[in-house]
Amino acid sequence: MARKEPLLSAFKGGVLRLREDGGPCTDTSPHLASLCQLLECILRKGLRQPAWGFRRRDYWHWLEQLPTGDSGRPTPLSISIQKAGSCEKARTAQGRGRYFLRLALQGKVLAAAMQQLAQTPRLLEVQHTVGELWGEPLPTGDGQRNGGVINGGVSLFQFYDPVSSILGNEDLLEPFLSLLLVVTEMDFSLDLQNCSFLDESWLLPVCITYETVPCRVLGMVLRYVDGRVFVTEVLPESQVEVDEVVLAGDVLDEINGCSLRNAYSGQAGAMLQKLKGQPLSFRLLRWQWHDGGVYEPLLPYLKVLKEKEPRFQLQRSPRCRGEGESQRLQGGRLLYNLRYLGRTGTGEYSGKEVLDRAIPAVLERHSAAQEVLFDVKEAEVLVQEKTSSKLLCRYPYPTISCVGRCMDSSNLFAFCVAASPESPDGSTFDCLVFASSSEQECEEIIRRIGKGTVCVFRYHHSEIVEYQELLFWSTTCKI
Repeated sequence: MARKEPLLSAFKGGVLRLREDGGPCTDTSPHLASLCQLLECILRKGLRQPAWGFRRRDYWHWLEQLPTGDSGRPTPLSISIQKAGSCEKARTAQGRGRYFLRLALQGKVLAAAMQQLAQTPRLLEVQHTVGELWGEPLPTGDGQRNGGVINGGVSLFQFYDPVSSILGNEDLLEPFLSLLLVVTEMDFSLDLQNCSFLDESWLLPVCITYETVPCRVLGMVLRYVDGRVFVTEVLPESQVEVDEVVLAGDVLDEINGCSLRNAYSGQAGAMLQKLKGQPLSFRLLRWQWHDGGVYEPLLPYLKVLKEKEPRFQLQRSPRCRGEGESQRLQGGRLLYNLRYLGRTGTGEYSGKEVLDRAIPAVLERHSAAQEVLFDVKEAEVLVQEKTSSKLLCRYPYPTISCVGRCMDSSNLFAFCVAASPESPDGSTFDCLVFASSSEQECEEIIRRIGKGTVCVFRYHHSEIVEYQELLFWSTTCKI
């Protein structure tokens, strides 16, 4: 009669709770982390360790040795194992094992991995040879390797103890596989890029994507602590402060898809030098967790950071945004809440002087304003309906000829776009007019759009002021 196993009972309860949540399971599910912890405990239970204190074993060490299949062609399981093994952000066996489990949940290959283990007895019975334990090449002759054993097939160590483990016990392995098949039927939608702290914890940080266009100086002061890149200050009047996404205390995890895990001092600045003049996409890890407190795995790093920079303070919110709901967070990006007032055609005229006539022409119509979300991205401008987030229009920067605002109406701005950019004999242009909540917001939007267009200006009747931005990257820790 099979013994009762509390871990299996707890795991069954976790699976049922996750199913009751309904819909695809995401990283915000309250039961996901506890289920993963239980799964890890099951995989570690009864895992034999080397007798002489060599490299401590974890379940990843047998996962990475699973056969790739009889045909030699990649399978979903082998692809997941390969991804986990080559992940730059997971640097330990614990981190790679956890990353694999997340990949396996999303890819529905977790049950397949356990079934493959059960069908590969040498992994249940044998792990290290003498040479592998000492980190030396295997000897030849009598000590030649044969199926993972040496000296006539003597097994020196086993992965799982058949008495105390679940995976090494046939009576317990069967119900465990049945539960994994239930998990395989569930849908998971996980942020698999969020894996930089799996070496330390199952708790995942809040991730934010920050996209910006090339500018003279971004305005972030960076400090490197044990391979992680911290933002220690957001400089006043900088592009980063204007964009209101980055906070002091955040961690730079990626720049344009390149990982900064285990970064050397100055690596972020060197990467930005190579990307000079290109749109930038930063992946940030927030110091603040979902409950409003400090993300716990960051505490040791923040302690070291405070010792190095006694004046460092965690920043809880952007400095320059006033009261009121002037922006909305969507998919990790901040969108402006604006009112769209209308458009008017300007014919073949697209220069800055047309705004002097186009803005009053739109205002004189007294058309009903439409509430919209305005997204200034790295390569285009998107306008969405506020209530439904339905995309109304998109304008790549090459189609925008100018942007500006009227000094008499400080919260209004407009830009001209090519109405027929594909026309071979020349384009016609439209002028679109928007109202924002403040003059400061107007200037901010104009500045951001202007970095991707030919010129940016304000006008006051016949008076026109042009701005030009130089593309320049600082090589110091201020970027």
